[in-house]
Amino acid sequence: MNAPAARDELRRLHFVNALFARLTGDDLYLAGQIRDAIAFSLAELAEQTRVHPEFAARYDAAFNAAAAGLLEKFFAGQPGHGFFHWDALSTLSSATPLFARAELMAGLKRLAPCAEATVLVTNLRAALLPPEQRETTRRRRDYEEALAYVQDLAAARIRPGVELRLLFL
Repeated sequence: MNAPAARDELRRLHFVNALFARLTGDDLYLAGQIRDAIAFSLAELAEQTRVHPEFAARYDAAFNAAAAGLLEKFFAGQPGHGFFHWDALSTLSSATPLFARAELMAGLKRLAPCAEATVLVTNLRAALLPPEQRETTRRRRDYEEALAYVQDLAAARIRPGVELRLLFL
């Protein structure tokens, strides 16, 4: 395995370990098994990525989506625990403050009766700092403001006493 591929696998391992910390208990062996299971479900795309390295971004997006779906299934079976996944790239306007607020508020309302909640935010960086475009000071500032906005909104709108996990991917 070459150095960039090994680095990507290590990044995915730590990503899975952080995402499923409640399940893995920081056991990297168990996190590795979850990573391998997700990778197995994407074997065809992985093979295409080996042949066409330009598909790497597509593979990462598919891996992240599969991990988010698995996490949603895991939390669906947990009584008293709510889960909400917000994808900032779900529509062209999702990452704008007005639409982000509406989508996040709808999700936070669903979490209101829960004693524990997890909010997974994906693709916020890609929406505001597109990899194919140059990272300008303004774009960087917009991204940092969006991060703070999501954190502040979640803290302000979640019921007191709720244990909230806010994960950015």
